[in-house]
Amino acid sequence: MSLLQVSARRLLCQARCALKPPPAKQQRVCPEMARPSSNMADFREAFARAKHIAIITGAGVSAESGVPTFRGAGGLWRKWQAQELATPEAFARNPSRVWEFYHYRREVMLSKQPNPAHMAIAECERRLSKQGRSVVVITQNIDELHRKAGTKHLLEIHGSLFKTRCTNCGNVVADYRSPICPALAGKGAPDPQIEDAAIPVEDLPRCEEEGCNGLLRPHVVWFGEALDTEVLAEVEKELDMCDLCVVVGTSSVVYPAAMFAPQVSSRGVPVAEFNMEATPATNRFRFHFPGPCGTTLPPALARHDTELIA
Repeated sequence: MSLLQVSARRLLCQARCALKPPPAKQQRVCPEMARPSSNMADFREAFARAKHIAIITGAGVSAESGVPTFRGAGGLWRKWQAQELATPEAFARNPSRVWEFYHYRREVMLSKQPNPAHMAIAECERRLSKQGRSVVVITQNIDELHRKAGTKHLLEIHGSLFKTRCTNCGNVVADYRSPICPALAGKGAPDPQIEDAAIPVEDLPRCEEEGCNGLLRPHVVWFGEALDTEVLAEVEKELDMCDLCVVVGTSSVVYPAAMFAPQVSSRGVPVAEFNMEATPATNRFRFHFPGPCGTTLPPALARHDTELIA
């Protein structure tokens, strides 16, 4: 069974959100391996041999750039958790509040810069492309910091803060305006004492396609929504082809992304995890490097002595 088929079956059988983890008993995607190695020299040998490298990234990469994750104690916007706002139902009930939340996140991200982990990944992609080798970044992040760092081959499985989708005609466009519409100027402060702006729906971001004027929504995958099947097909293709997988800053509990690297490992491909701490998938991987990925990843992806660069 292909990875895409497994993804589709898991998405269909989960009546709950595609972004939430399944019950713990479903998290064992493949048998546990021996305790993973932290031998950087051994990883570097695997890296030197690899022709097609898949890099899977999560919130831990962005956290090192100061991006709020809205998870854990105190991870609130005003008095709401992100999971209470990032749903189709929340948008239907109160599109003004949801747009205030995303406007705040967009404005925060416009002030953030890629960190050494983002830069190391982008530099690795540029360098290896000159050698006839490929790097693809499969990210759960919606902040576009990989794109800002210069990564070209990027699959954003949860969408982007800087794209909108029309709820009427379905048109998707990139939009980096600040603010995205005049009514959101100065709005979105996270302080719990701030009252909702209650912006009239007609003043929220609207579609600019001729004759449409439909209400826009952020082009991100919300809780309760399935991932884009075309993006999943691209992910499947890349993971089937890769001969090295690098997992960076991800908790390995959010499905379907949590099963990507274990699926690769199950066919004997080396997988290296770079994360602050061990995850539920750690013992299924060949390598594990604890610590800030901005510190551990750059030397791991740096030019190897055996590389020949014209």
